[in-house]
Amino acid sequence: MSVLIFANGEMFDVAWARPFLQQASHIIAADGGTRHLFQVGVLPDVVIGDMDSLPDETLTWLTEGRANLIRYHTAKDETDLELALLYARQFDEEILLFGALGGRLDQMLANVLLLVHPALAACSITVVEQYERAWLVTERTEFEGEPGDTVSLIPLAGDVVVKQTNGLRWPLLDSVLSFGLARGVSNVMTAVSASVEVASGKLLCIHTLDHKKE
Repeated sequence: MSVLIFANGEMFDVAWARPFLQQASHIIAADGGTRHLFQVGVLPDVVIGDMDSLPDETLTWLTEGRANLIRYHTAKDETDLELALLYARQFDEEILLFGALGGRLDQMLANVLLLVHPALAACSITVVEQYERAWLVTERTEFEGEPGDTVSLIPLAGDVVVKQTNGLRWPLLDSVLSFGLARGVSNVMTAVSASVEVASGKLLCIHTLDHKKE
């Protein structure tokens, strides 16, 4: 089971997320992320934030459905998504994050950087898009896909030493990926599984499915 969080980024098509919703243990909306759930008629268990992004129609829907609304003052230090992630860690389950990308650039960058939030270090968090997945690697990760899928490895919070990779066209072995440089972008899977092992640092792994085959 997984905890699902919906942020207020862009999701032009929400229907593809239905299988995830059906298997979720908890569904959390970060304020305006409620609009994605409203679109598919799935009531969140909890809505967290200052509620400044909720239209009256959506707020009425939440109230009539008796969703739990956790309100914060507008003048706060945290973003609504940060508050939602901190709330979700209590469940000690995998966290799947939807609607984190698109829209305002500042919000999108802040959303991605929340993956290295010190208070979330023990959490397993995956950013889920229709054809992409992104997650933080600090030790080792192994994932499945198809030959031709794109895999990008991007350092966060400083340089990263990659001990080794497997299943990628351009392998890395005891290699340094420097923060701010694009060396790790657009690698390619050569098999149905790949792995990345990190010796030090915090690495963002982005797996893009080759949906052109569909």
